[in-house]
Amino acid sequence: MTTATKRPRIVIVGGGFGGLELAKKLKNERVEVLMLDRHNYHTFQPLLYQVATGALEAETIAFPLRRVFQGQENFSFGLTEVLKVNPEKNTIDTTIGEIAYDYLVLATGAETNFFGNQQLEHFSMGMKTVPEALNLRSMILQSIEAVLSEKDPGEKEELLTFVVVGGGPTGVELAGALAEFKNHILKKDYPTLDNCEMRVFLIESKPVVLGVMSEQAAAKAKEYLEEMGVILYNGVRVKSFDGELLEINDGRKLRTRNVLWAAGVVAQFPEGIKPENIVSGNRIQTDEINRVKGCNNLFAIGDVAAVVTPETPQGHPGVAQVAIQQGHHLAKNLIALIEGKQTDPFKYNDKGSMATIGRNKAVADIGKLRFSGFVAWILWCFVHMLSLVGFKNRLAVFITWIGRYFSYNGPNRVIVRPFSRELMTEDTRAK
Repeated sequence: MTTATKRPRIVIVGGGFGGLELAKKLKNERVEVLMLDRHNYHTFQPLLYQVATGALEAETIAFPLRRVFQGQENFSFGLTEVLKVNPEKNTIDTTIGEIAYDYLVLATGAETNFFGNQQLEHFSMGMKTVPEALNLRSMILQSIEAVLSEKDPGEKEELLTFVVVGGGPTGVELAGALAEFKNHILKKDYPTLDNCEMRVFLIESKPVVLGVMSEQAAAKAKEYLEEMGVILYNGVRVKSFDGELLEINDGRKLRTRNVLWAAGVVAQFPEGIKPENIVSGNRIQTDEINRVKGCNNLFAIGDVAAVVTPETPQGHPGVAQVAIQQGHHLAKNLIALIEGKQTDPFKYNDKGSMATIGRNKAVADIGKLRFSGFVAWILWCFVHMLSLVGFKNRLAVFITWIGRYFSYNGPNRVIVRPFSRELMTEDTRAK
């Protein structure tokens, strides 16, 4: 794929929030847009936890990338993995060959961060992709199924103990979903089990859960979680986990087979980026128009980018809104560069944060306003449903949520891909 074109070729690596927005905003411009991704679909990551806990079908949060851009004549897509960036040649190496570019945008996102602990990476479960969410769902259901035939009380306790590591929005939502399963579904599907036997723990290294939100939101989230029966361990870190025994740095130990890791992310990007351009958190340092430092035509947006300025010394937070706004803004600046016009620095407009813990239990910080309970839950549902790609997906999620609101039930507790603990490797977890 080194064919020269009359129009400037903009190659976008990654079909996440940032890449999607950038490609859309380049519609009708006199450029060639080529998007590359190792999946042929866009994943709505904020709802992965609902796929993992059987609340939604995987197809409702995934949408084919080619279908998103039907009718956009200047767009093309390549299913491949990008291996290396060659800035000196303006090419990238991929699994389908070498591809030339005039402008390259890395929107490759992030993956689960195990902080270099290979044992934790091997035995615990991350949740950044649809395959990982499906593996996690199978693990949860298979653990409960195994309890029914298990005679040893100790083994039963391990199988029915679920530990979520990380008290940010993802961890809180995951722990809340597991608690709802325990409180409202377990007895329906497994009438011989007592829901008191199932335990849900949430471990967070900070003094409070949802430390990235307001004090009111953090306090309310703690109240909701404890009300639902989640056991909170704050101010501690996981020291080790060997598949059966989890050790905490304060000396406490938990026997469990189910550790769900939501304790952080780390940026992922191909080889070829100069080491001096990689800053804390393994992110690529960019200037105020998201151009990689020292490069003329290489850009990075979203979780992979750190726009380091005096106002944002650590870069912007790794949330979807940052990626979307950067993609939108970069489209304008790329056209300005092509036409020899002045570019504008990126400025992030923080539209707020929210998290849901369960039915009618959510928290939201919007500007100076603080919401909790039913109002915050409705806001959360509304924002997430409208943010999904595709009318059919929005409708499917809306219908599913309406049904679950009244019944706490659903048809998605299906083990479609049996999960093997003995094969917990990168390949089987489909990173």
